[in-house]
Amino acid sequence: MKKKGNKKKVVFTTMFLCLVVVGICFLCVPLFKNLKFGLDLQGGFEVLYKVESIDGSKMTTEKMTATYKTLSKRIDSLGVNEPEIILEGTDRIRVKLAGVTDPEEARSQLSTVATLSFRDVDDKLLMTSDVLVSGQAKVGQDESGRPAVALSVKDKDKFYEVTNEISTRESGKNMIVIWLDFNQMTDSYEDDGNLCGTSGSNCLSAATVSQGFASDVIIQGNFTLEEVENLVDLINSGSLPSKLSEVSSQTVGATFGDETLEKTLIAGIIGIALIIIILIAVYHFAGFIASCSMILYTFFVFLTFWVLGGVLTLPGIAALVLGIGMAVDSNVITFSRIRDELHKGKSLPLAVREGTKSSFSAIIDGNITTLIVAIIMFIFGESSIKGFATMNIITVIVTMFTMVWLTRLLVNAFVKTEFFNDKVNLFINVKKKNIPDVSKNEEVKVKPFSKVDFLKHRVLFILLSVVIIVVGGVMIGVKGLNLGIDYKAGSDITISTEEKLTEKALKADLKELGYKASEITLLDDEVVIRVDKSFSGDEVKEVNTYFEDKYDAKVNIGVVTNIVKQELVKNAVFAVLLALVGIIIYVSLRFKFSYAVGGVLALVHDVAIMFALFALFRLEVDSMFIAAVLAIIGYSINDTIVSFDRVRENIKATDDKKLDKEKLYEIVNRSTQETFSRTLFTSVTTLIPVIALTFLGSREIFTFNMAMLIGLVAGTYSSIFISMTTFMALEKKNIGKPKKKKKIYTDEFEEKKIKGINC
Repeated sequence: MKKKGNKKKVVFTTMFLCLVVVGICFLCVPLFKNLKFGLDLQGGFEVLYKVESIDGSKMTTEKMTATYKTLSKRIDSLGVNEPEIILEGTDRIRVKLAGVTDPEEARSQLSTVATLSFRDVDDKLLMTSDVLVSGQAKVGQDESGRPAVALSVKDKDKFYEVTNEISTRESGKNMIVIWLDFNQMTDSYEDDGNLCGTSGSNCLSAATVSQGFASDVIIQGNFTLEEVENLVDLINSGSLPSKLSEVSSQTVGATFGDETLEKTLIAGIIGIALIIIILIAVYHFAGFIASCSMILYTFFVFLTFWVLGGVLTLPGIAALVLGIGMAVDSNVITFSRIRDELHKGKSLPLAVREGTKSSFSAIIDGNITTLIVAIIMFIFGESSIKGFATMNIITVIVTMFTMVWLTRLLVNAFVKTEFFNDKVNLFINVKKKNIPDVSKNEEVKVKPFSKVDFLKHRVLFILLSVVIIVVGGVMIGVKGLNLGIDYKAGSDITISTEEKLTEKALKADLKELGYKASEITLLDDEVVIRVDKSFSGDEVKEVNTYFEDKYDAKVNIGVVTNIVKQELVKNAVFAVLLALVGIIIYVSLRFKFSYAVGGVLALVHDVAIMFALFALFRLEVDSMFIAAVLAIIGYSINDTIVSFDRVRENIKATDDKKLDKEKLYEIVNRSTQETFSRTLFTSVTTLIPVIALTFLGSREIFTFNMAMLIGLVAGTYSSIFISMTTFMALEKKNIGKPKKKKKIYTDEFEEKKIKGINC
């Protein structure tokens, strides 16, 4: 009866879990549609401005805030939904307008210097912002104590002359109207008077003038404090002699965005489906539980992103798909440990308890190191790298909830039914014949890769890496890296058309436009042209119109100037170095310095291999390549830490007196044998979505995917051969050295013996 009852529990719980997962899948569709998509997924316009004062004064936080609010007001008039305006540093503003249909109108509207003017009700110009002290409008109060705007007048004579003349006009005409960016063609007080002071109008305020003023004045009305503060910012920005210089821009057609989203989603779904098949094939019912957790993980990532109001971009989706592969690693570590315990002859409940306990530290350490790198990417990255980092941070946090806590909860729930106690193979793919009977003193029957000596040919493997890195280094010295637009500066023109384009015809087109191509890449469905010159706004419009009209093409143009190039290079180098330092500190604290050196040397190896192979195969190095480098740093150290965790465990179980160089070699090799299947499986599950994105995804993240493919293989390779060999070489020097004794403090006093007194 009990077995039948247990079977019913398992069947019922499994069906319930399936229904929950199916329900989650249905919820994912509307949730995904409600997410805010970046311009790379729905088309639009992105521009980065350098903000400068015309008078040469230093840009302050107050001035930048005022400029920010002016741009916000201008974007409101464009009718763009969910715009992004990001302050970068002390003198940069990045504007992202997803869904904008006329990039040239947006560029013109945004880049015009803010102009404040004083006019009468007939729109005649009375004064400009020259009469005011620059940026000195403040929040004040009227005679009744209500919020008002206090203006600091510089040219008091001019101000008195104008206000005195206005005060003599008849009622209804004795008003001064304050405008920001007055447009002769579209703005009029007669039409906009009722909207004056609202976000939909360039009219900031209309004040009745009863007498002439030769001093500072206030603008009063039925304002709330918030309205007054906003008005002060707008007036200050209007009177601010600042200019916006375009340093980079990108225009993405809506069709480009739709196609990119569709390709990436298909690749992601295929990648997830393949991982589910492999999980169930390798771990049977436990793999099914992990697959359910993975679907819940995807849902919670989207949900968290939606709650935070994040904007989903192409790099963000790449981070999500990559995160799925890395999240599965948490389950692989746990399931591998459970199998190890079963192979020692323990019962399923005991193996689950011991396996989940022993795997926890490796999972925590791996996720924290990945989080460290993601935070560094977020702080020092620009635009697309920030988007990748944001999603990476979310995936790490959600991994700990779903793939660790939730999976363990479900595994324990099914194990407690006792239904799987005699069906271990069904539960986690461990055959009964491979479980030793400890009551009969049977030894462990399954020792994967126990006959493989991973360290035997370590010198050859190191030499192989050195050869690749040296050859790549020579190639970099001779030809340099194939730098993308992000690090070279210039303009990229991507053309998508049904017409068959040739390199000769495109060169003729560019010559007609007055430009020369430094590189032309012909792909199956589009053409990418590189021009070393950074196009201005008018030049972007000219080139875009030319190719659209001539080839009925969809055109995407990206522009980067030398200013951005220098900043990106500096930030990229600093981010990589900081990531390495952060990992050294963390691993040293959690393990010891010899582990940290081995781990970081492996990371340096991975980065060097990525640069070498990109140089050898002339693959493009852009900002997404640096994102991949940082992602691999996080992934590779995660891989290495799992191996180090097993080494540390095996060393602790060894008597210090018996630990010599031969024993250390045996421990390191055995630890590699014990973790190799997990390392291999994790690499495969992480590679699957990346491979799917490489061959089925969008071209825009091809560089990222290729870098990840190379980095994942190099990371797996270095975790086995580089980090372990380095650790062993350093640790051999410590063998035989006396350990520092820890001071033990007690409440007991030891009598000090002094000759001639008490001895």
